[in-house]
Amino acid sequence: MLTVFAIYLLLTLGLGLWQARKTKTQADFVLGGSKLPGWMLALSERATGESAWLLLGLTGFIFAHGFSGIWVALGCLAGITTAWVVLARKFRQEAAKYKALTMPEYFSAKFPRGANTIRVLSTLIITFFFIFYVGAQFSGAGKTIFQTFGLSPLWGQIIAAAVILTYATLGGFVSIVAVDTFQALLMITTLVITPIIMVIKILSSHVNVASALASAPAGYTSLTGGLSGFAAGILIFNNLAWFFGYLGGQPQLNARFMGMKDDAQVKLGRNIAVLWTVLAYGGAFVIGVGALVLFGPSAVKDPEMILPHVLTQMFPPWLAGILLAGAVAAMISTAESMLLVAASSVSQDVYRGIIKEGRAEEKKVLTVSRVATLGIGIFALVLSLTTSKLIYTIVSYAWAGIGCSFAPAILLSFYWDKFNSKGVITALVAGLFTTVIWMVTGLEKIVTARAVTFFVAMGLAVLVSLLTGGEEELARNP
Repeated sequence: MLTVFAIYLLLTLGLGLWQARKTKTQADFVLGGSKLPGWMLALSERATGESAWLLLGLTGFIFAHGFSGIWVALGCLAGITTAWVVLARKFRQEAAKYKALTMPEYFSAKFPRGANTIRVLSTLIITFFFIFYVGAQFSGAGKTIFQTFGLSPLWGQIIAAAVILTYATLGGFVSIVAVDTFQALLMITTLVITPIIMVIKILSSHVNVASALASAPAGYTSLTGGLSGFAAGILIFNNLAWFFGYLGGQPQLNARFMGMKDDAQVKLGRNIAVLWTVLAYGGAFVIGVGALVLFGPSAVKDPEMILPHVLTQMFPPWLAGILLAGAVAAMISTAESMLLVAASSVSQDVYRGIIKEGRAEEKKVLTVSRVATLGIGIFALVLSLTTSKLIYTIVSYAWAGIGCSFAPAILLSFYWDKFNSKGVITALVAGLFTTVIWMVTGLEKIVTARAVTFFVAMGLAVLVSLLTGGEEELARNP
């Protein structure tokens, strides 16, 4: 297994470095020069969008809590589908119209009156949350490698970080998309083959499924976790609320939309991404339930380790190593893409946009991007090695802090003519502070910040835009 995993890491590194040769400009580093095919960008978006939480987190949640996890899957599927069907083409068109490489650059180009404030605020929010998010992926990779291959968590994190930082720093978007394409195929292989083999094993071994489910925790087979009335409604709403973060609020996913060559590529990407998501989430659900049926509710102490347990118990070591690489692939894809977004905000929005006022030399901006990628990655690694509890506290709110701050601003900028720069700033500030309030007060236990942040940011952004005069001097024909 260790040999197979080492080969996987070397393949990942080699593919990333091979593609890095194509990165010549800042546009290549940030968006691949908008030259990459739609099918690659679609697979990259899916690999990036589904971090370890899908292969380890969701399978573990369903293994431990049961059928109520279906609402999480449905919320994510609805959000992903809406993003591709409704927003992807708009992102491509708007990015081309305003010649924007990043989300902050798009906002500042469309709403020039508040350009610098928007750039700084956006960069701070993205960089703050993404540093912790990247650290969490390093930590998760270390945990998985340690428990499965017998390496120390320290070395697991260092190995994962070294591989990512090498090709991400040199190749940027081009390298990351190429690696993501490979990772997405590996992930979907794990999430399709594993449940099929599990179902065959259950049928061939004549396991009493009803008896196995009866031994599960109370409420396991209930779609509401055994709750009823208002409490059941809150559970369903909180789990479906993952939907809101996908509505244009994730910069690392939006970059794939912005990098599309044309609308035909968007359509191709949409079909691939939605099919991939249906297969992946269905597979995760079957793995969680199938693991309980085959191995019982006490199979592992940590539910998030149920997938590695299933793979090592059911497959020969070489095949288990290949399939388990899918879990690490998810973490690597998420970490590398978030690194790139954070670094691009520093170089494109702060250095080129504010410090140099758009007059920076191309090579210098590209150098700043690479230095920022390396610096942010090293900082995230240090955090993952020293403050794991803080990391997971922050990451649990990152979806709301980023996704539900940017999503209202994106939707309003796309579809409402009276939206203005003050509205953008309000959406970002309101989203950030609402998330922080939910973090420190414990209100998350009642209603999730993923929904509250979205509605607060949206409502205040609309109100402020109306109060400050509606439409401003938009750069509609730059």
